[in-house]
Amino acid sequence: MKERKTELEYAFPKTVPVMAGYLVLGAAYGILMADSGFGPVWSVAISIVVYAGSLQYLGVSLLATAVNPLYGFLMSFMLNARHLFYGISMLDKYRPVKRFKPYLIFGLTDETFSVLCAEEPPAEMDRDKVYFWVSFLDQCYWVLGTLLGAVLGSFLTFNTAGMDFALTALFVVIFVGQWEDRQGHPSALLGLTATAMCLLLFGQDNFIIPAMAVILLVLFAAYQRTRTGKGEMENGNIRN
Repeated sequence: MKERKTELEYAFPKTVPVMAGYLVLGAAYGILMADSGFGPVWSVAISIVVYAGSLQYLGVSLLATAVNPLYGFLMSFMLNARHLFYGISMLDKYRPVKRFKPYLIFGLTDETFSVLCAEEPPAEMDRDKVYFWVSFLDQCYWVLGTLLGAVLGSFLTFNTAGMDFALTALFVVIFVGQWEDRQGHPSALLGLTATAMCLLLFGQDNFIIPAMAVILLVLFAAYQRTRTGKGEMENGNIRN
């Protein structure tokens, strides 16, 4: 009789691609923090408490230049506004969750979302635990990478220019992987089109929130149209 996998054993292989990226990206963040004069304790603490990839990269310069807190808040909000839309799209998946929900909300990064958005664990497994382990393992990779980079950066001195592009590179890799795994690509094409239009209209400093708003409105309209169509079909069947 085949031994049943635990939720951790099932979740770990799902997170291996994220591990490969997060160890490198976390290390790059730790090195940038060390290069700006922050020790390993600060770097690891921020990765545990903040855990927001691109915001942490931005935070290196914000901390180093001691910016106005209000400006830092607005920049953080704009940069992470996309998580509002991730959260909305995960409502149905997370609604039945009885345990770990606060942590799952906290740990919903871009890469964790890409793993969990289409994940359907086997019926015999505890879904709450599968979602938890995917989220927790991903954060562990990020924290471990940060620690390695912070320690390495405190001993080595080299030019760190361009290291912050590593996060963008991971986004591109994830997008290509999602594109290859799916047919039709309507959501991807919508995202590319809306982003390109808003970039032209609002510029590179202000396009993120308008692009997300356009994507959400179009998806909501499509959802309502589908729902209305199903309702009309059901009413027609009842009459017949």
